[in-house]
Parts: sequence; C-alpha cells; structure tokens
Amino acid sequence: MMKLIHLLVAIALTLTPIGLGKRPNVLFIAVDDLRVELGCYGDAHVLSPNIDRLAKQGTLFERAYCQQTVCNPSRASLLTGMRPDTLRVWDLYTHFRQNMPDAVTLPQLFMQNGYRSVGIGKIFHNWRQDDWRGDRVSWSEPEFLHYETHGHDEAKVEGSLPPNLTSGAGGIECRDVPDEAYYDGRIAQKAVERMRALAESEEPFFLAVGFWKPHTPFNAPKKYWDMYDRNSIPLPLHLDPPNDVPDIALTSSRYDGKSKPVELREMHHGHLAAITYLDTQIGKVLDELERLDLRDDTIIVWWSDHGLHLGEHGLTRKTTAFELDAHVPLIIANPEDKGGQRTDALVELLDLYPTLVELCGISPSTSLEGRSLVPLLEDPNQGFKTVALTQTPRPNYPKGKLPQVMGYSARTERFRYTEWRDFETGAVIGRELYDHHADPLETVNVAEKNEYKKWLPGLEAQLERLVSR
Repeated sequence: MMKLIHLLVAIALTLTPIGLGKRPNVLFIAVDDLRVELGCYGDAHVLSPNIDRLAKQGTLFERAYCQQTVCNPSRASLLTGMRPDTLRVWDLYTHFRQNMPDAVTLPQLFMQNGYRSVGIGKIFHNWRQDDWRGDRVSWSEPEFLHYETHGHDEAKVEGSLPPNLTSGAGGIECRDVPDEAYYDGRIAQKAVERMRALAESEEPFFLAVGFWKPHTPFNAPKKYWDMYDRNSIPLPLHLDPPNDVPDIALTSSRYDGKSKPVELREMHHGHLAAITYLDTQIGKVLDELERLDLRDDTIIVWWSDHGLHLGEHGLTRKTTAFELDAHVPLIIANPEDKGGQRTDALVELLDLYPTLVELCGISPSTSLEGRSLVPLLEDPNQGFKTVALTQTPRPNYPKGKLPQVMGYSARTERFRYTEWRDFETGAVIGRELYDHHADPLETVNVAEKNEYKKWLPGLEAQLERLVSR
C-alpha cells in the first residue's frame, strides 16, 4: 500500500512545474482604476495594442469582479486571498497586518518557496500607511515604491517644463515630454532593468509591476493625447443617477456632466490618453520579457484593482456597487494553455491567489477564500461560479473607523443585486436590483417592481451565503 502511495505522489510531482525541474516565473502586472474599456474588450475607440496582444496570448476574463471598489481593500483581498470582511480592511488607511499579522501574502508565499520576489511600483496600497510602506516582509528586496501622494505626478524633466495644454482642472496635464517624465514611464524603465538582472539568476522570479495610470490625474505625454480626436470620443449615454436608486448608493463625487460638456470631453480625452500611455509602458515590459527569451517560462497575470465612473450615473471616481466600479479587466497568459481564449464565467480577483499557487505547484499556507481559475484556463466554456461578491462602505472613505453602512452586491449571470446594511445591526436599509439582460447600463433600479419580486428570495439567499458577518 505504501509503495502505491509513493508511486502516486511521484506521478503527481511529474505533472507540476516543480516536478518538471524548472518552475515558471510569474510576471504580475497591476494597474489602477482601469475599468473595462479596452480594444480587446470590444471598445474600438481605445488604443491598447499591447494589452490586446497579451489577450491574444492568454485567456481574457469577460466578467471578473473586484471585492471592494477602492484600492487598499481590493489589493489587500487579492494579495492575501481573503475578503475585506475577513481582513476587516475597508478604507485606505488600515493595513491588513493590523488585524491579520500572520497573513501570508501571494508574493511572500512565492518567496518562501524559493522564488525571488520583487515589487516595483504600486502593488500594495502603500501610502497613508507610513509604518508599513507597502508590505516589506512580502519581498526578497526593498520595494521600488510610487510617490507618496496623488498630486505628485506632475511631469519632471531637466530644464524648463513645456506648457500644460489642458485646462489643468484636477491636476490634468498634457505636456510635450518623454514617457519617463511621468511616474509610469519610470516604473517601466525600472521593471526592464530588474528583469534583466533576474534573468541571470537560477532562481525563478515573482516580479510584480504596479502602474499608476489611468488613476487621476489624467496625465500623459502630448503624443498620447494627439492619438485621439477629442470631438470623436464617445461620451456616456446616461449622466443621471438610476431611476428609483436609494441615495446611499451614490457617492459624494457627484458630477453634472450635462452642464459641463467641454470639461466632460477633456476628462474623457485625458482618460484615453492615460490608458494608451499605460499600454505603451506595459508593452515595454512585455517586449523585454520576449527579448530575454523568458516568455515560454513565464506566467503573466494582468489585472486592475477596480473600475471607475466618468460622469455615468452622475458620478466620478469609484466606491460604488455599480457595474462600472465592480467590473475589472483580467488576463492570464500561461504558456502551457491555449492563447486567444475568452471566458464569460463569473470570477473574482480573490481567485488569483489559488490560481497562481496551483499553476506553480505551491501549496498555500493559509486558508484562501477564492477558487482556482485553472479549470477555466483549460476549458474557458465550462461553468464556474454562480455569483461574485463586491462590497463598498458608507461613508465611502471611513478613515480608520468602522463603517456606518455596508453595501453588499451580488453579481449573477443576469442580475446585480445590492443590499445596503446597517453595519451594527445588519438591518437592510436600501436595495437595488438591475437586470443586465434588459438594462446593462444599470439605469433603472427594479427592486420594487412587481415583475421582479419572484427573483428576490433567491438573490437574497445567494448574497447571504457570501457575506461573512
């Protein structure tokens, strides 16, 4: 019997990257505030050739969702494999180790298993947390962090600075400067340099590269602005809040785009310029991976931490439970799987942790709340989850305090169902229901309409199963 067990273990090891003798590298690319608006997602007006190229090499997830619609909780959840409620992290200020000091993060686990774990740019949310500075114990060497506050992404050049050709509203910039004048250009440069050194090592690497754009301010060199005709850029079709929406579903970032058409166009122009600038920086990293002949040995994961409003629903920024904020782009390119795949399966960013450890033959050392996406990489048409959970608190930035209200939103194949709950009592104080078959832009809350009452008990039950408190 023991001989049989030993034989089965030996066979299992030969089927893993470890068993094959060479473990795959991981290139883990994060971007900030990028909603699902790219060429590879069907948005022909967006110039994103490098991300589109990556999609052709891997599996594109049509319906991936973040666990909270703001940077710190979303990233903490993905990188620990635990939901925001488990971590008790719902704001920008709380570091997950304050509540879960022994959590083993994704890069930390790879480091513990013989990988060189390197972080460049914004991976963890690493400002407003001076005592933590990202998460030092997750990396094999000190991180190369991004700047300290949002307002420090003005162009930096030697000599005099070319003029800003925009209104300057909200820090927006269009200057005739090189890519490296802004932070993401320097991140790409640093990532390329570090990759060259990692290529010389016998150790496999986990290289995390975190870009800032298209987070506001929408700054990009002039050449990226010049790629778009401002008057041809499509603007939102619906600039008002949904009909019958509870006020708590909206945020303080109200925006009357109808009364500011010139400003609205400039905002969307800057957003597209920032996306194409970002795409070019990602292309530099992907090009170097190929030049170093590492592509066949490297799993690439590319993701955004949450989406964004740009006038839709009468809002800007994020921190809502609407589809625009919860829905995120996600691509996984594993050399062993077929490229150019797409899947409609409902998935969560929480699922990336178990996916990568399975692909690389590593056993997780903590209890994970996600589910490996490896079956979808092998067969993108199979069933997976029936619901994805996203949450957002009120106030939308609690600043170290407990939320007063929590919005929990369940996305199924057809519906988005949201409950706004009193954080102390759990009492439901507001509901939303959007039928994506009839209303994909979420313009009418149908929670109180008689024809939809029959759906509510099942949706309530699905939501309750996922809510951890």
